[in-house]
Amino acid sequence: MKKQWTKFIIVLVLYLLFLFWVKSWLGLILVPFIYDVYISKKIRWQWWKDAEKPVRVLMSWVDAIIFALVAVYFINLFFFQNYVIPSSSLEKSLLRGDYLFVSKLSYGPRIPQTPLTMPLTQHTLPIIGTKSYIEWPHWDYRRVPGLGHVELNDIVVFNYPAGDTLANSPQYQAQDYYQLCYTIGMQQQKDATINIDSLTRQQQWDFFGQVLQQGAQVVRNNPAEFGSVISRPTDRRENYVKRCVGLPGQKLQIKDQTIYLDGQANKEPDQVQYSYWVRFIQDLPEETLTELGITDEDLMQLYGTRQHDGRGYMPLTKSAAEALQQMPQYVDLVQPVTDADGVDAGKVYPLNGNYGWTRDNYGPVWIPAKGKTLKLTMDNIAIYDRPIRVYEGNELEVKDNKIFINGKETDEYTFKMDYYWMMGDNRHNSLDSRYWGFVPEDHVVGKPIFIWLSINPEDRGQKIRWGRLFRMVDNIK
Repeated sequence: MKKQWTKFIIVLVLYLLFLFWVKSWLGLILVPFIYDVYISKKIRWQWWKDAEKPVRVLMSWVDAIIFALVAVYFINLFFFQNYVIPSSSLEKSLLRGDYLFVSKLSYGPRIPQTPLTMPLTQHTLPIIGTKSYIEWPHWDYRRVPGLGHVELNDIVVFNYPAGDTLANSPQYQAQDYYQLCYTIGMQQQKDATINIDSLTRQQQWDFFGQVLQQGAQVVRNNPAEFGSVISRPTDRRENYVKRCVGLPGQKLQIKDQTIYLDGQANKEPDQVQYSYWVRFIQDLPEETLTELGITDEDLMQLYGTRQHDGRGYMPLTKSAAEALQQMPQYVDLVQPVTDADGVDAGKVYPLNGNYGWTRDNYGPVWIPAKGKTLKLTMDNIAIYDRPIRVYEGNELEVKDNKIFINGKETDEYTFKMDYYWMMGDNRHNSLDSRYWGFVPEDHVVGKPIFIWLSINPEDRGQKIRWGRLFRMVDNIK
């Protein structure tokens, strides 16, 4: 009996420390059950051990599976989870097929907003394709204390901010719903000659609102093509991974591809990539492609963008571009892609604004900080519309050049959360904050610690990249 009391006291202390950490004393209702498991044993928790063999064998498996699922649920929720890099937006820093150990403790785990969810799924059950979570109960955002905060140039895993709404057809699920609606809405405009620059800010606001509304109407009225339009709570949206290049309270501007924070240039990642025009005379040897880090995906982009003069563009690091320039037997053109080439078809954030910004020349924008008050004007309301209205749950209207929040005219707003600016290291092949704006603090999931597995999706032979195993992500600058 003394042994049972010892076990009970250890488990109870650990459980109480956990409740103190998450500040959720509702969990005290489980203490009598913990006491019963170790001491009183009034409830027959393992009744099936006295049953007939078929029942005993079946229930032993059920017991083990339930225990494993519950353990995985709490470990993934409060301590760490696995994440695999699905795209090339962070290459050559993180590669497609890198499996990351993501720490929830680094920034503090979130109390789940949708607690009733199937472990090991994000939002959809495999095979049957239905939702893997129940939207009730839905708890407000709260984060328990962690080991630190998001720091400048951290690589961060977060929920995709624009993933609150999506068209559920398989071919459109991965698309930005708002970009999709904007594109369709622009196609619906009868007056193709309208000069947006000649409109007042109020007219621009009304025009872009009409464009997005018309595009959304087309999507909703064509479920056969686009599927149903669905919404997802914050913690059930897709997980993205990018580099934090702007912190709360900083003023960010991109000039000729260089990021400036409060007027000071921010250090670029060592393996940052930009697009270059390249024209091959003959194919590069396989070993040269591997040495320069040029992937099949890069070559497909090159061939898919080939112009009448034989050139196409592809992402390259500065060192790879310089190396190609020294290979005249293979290449006769290596030239940076610029805004003047007009190859970026995506509209940058905000979709309902007209600032003349591009992916290489953007801003300036002030990144909202918790407790800080911003002066609202007709010139900046489009930038901060989404944080105020969507992320912080206010009603916002703009009428007659006046701004109304929750029905009251105002010229300022105090933010309730911190926000971040996230970008990929593959700068011309990354859908990031330049296209969908700020990342609110309640979307931050965790910090990748190390690469525990790396599988090359393009390699038909040795798929495992042994040299990347257990590489610390913090060392990828």
